[in-house]
Amino acid sequence: MKKLLSIKNIILLIFCLSSAFITTLYSQNYNLNSPNSSISVLGTSNVHDWEIKVNALKGELSLDSSKKINSLSIKIPVISLKSGNGIMDGKTHKALEFEENPIISFQLTGSSQVKFSENEAEIILTGNLTIAGETRNVSISSLAKITKSGDYQLKGSVTLKMTNFKIKPPTAFFGSMKTGDAVTVKFDVTFKG
Repeated sequence: MKKLLSIKNIILLIFCLSSAFITTLYSQNYNLNSPNSSISVLGTSNVHDWEIKVNALKGELSLDSSKKINSLSIKIPVISLKSGNGIMDGKTHKALEFEENPIISFQLTGSSQVKFSENEAEIILTGNLTIAGETRNVSISSLAKITKSGDYQLKGSVTLKMTNFKIKPPTAFFGSMKTGDAVTVKFDVTFKG
């Protein structure tokens, strides 16, 4: 009886190891390379246009054997959003409820390749974007390519409305300066294999 149980355990172990090997063989995993990546949020106000840059981010990307994106996730600490203006940064962090919701995240739910050229592909990334505790499904048009060094690069932009995430557009100077509801998020992110 013990011998039969032992054989079953060995077979189960071999199956688990071979499954892990096959998954590794047919997918390639990448981690976000922060120094070579940039994300900016651009917006308007009744006084001037503005820009906030993301100074810290983490992410992972996985490709299948045909180089299609299997999974993609990005996490941004709200506190890492910086404009160079302390007052604006404080109002932004407060509007994004950084104490209750310290992370902005994107989790891929699907992707579709629209066009393909020799060096890059146009891909629509669809996923769940969570900002200030509110999650919305968004579609983002991007250009993807594998660089000469073997890294995976995604570039693109998406326009979002703050109010769609239940964010009240920040104001300043007793309400005399008002930011516009729409913002454009531009990204150029590199994932290292």
